Amino acid sequence: MKNAFASLLVLFFASLGAAADVSGKWSGDVPGRGGDTTPTTFMFKADGDKLTGTMTGSQGEVPLEDGKVSGDQIAFSTTLNFGGNSIKILYKGTVSGDQIKMTRQREGGSGQIREFTLKRAGS
Repeated sequence: MKNAFASLLVLFFASLGAAADVSGKWSGDVPGRGGDTTPTTFMFKADGDKLTGTMTGSQGEVPLEDGKVSGDQIAFSTTLNFGGNSIKILYKGTVSGDQIKMTRQREGGSGQIREFTLKRAGS
């Protein structure tokens, strides 16, 4: 009986630490300056706790950097170039089924935190 209980505890805690299933295509309207939104597609590939992929929108295709997956949390950054100036944007999200509640903010905390939702393509 003790072994069965211990096995259940191990499975329970292992499931808590399991990475969310984010691999694939996600899309949503990402807010920018002035409150305007841009339809944007994200291609995510999770490999353990590492997250890679691309973001495609009005700026073209941009690679994701510093991507991480931890349980139902994801985080990554992108570097965009505007008129010769590089701007790093930090993204964080919480995965829930076929939806990710995201935030984005310019590195260094300058600027407003913007919220948006991504949905798995085809859902």
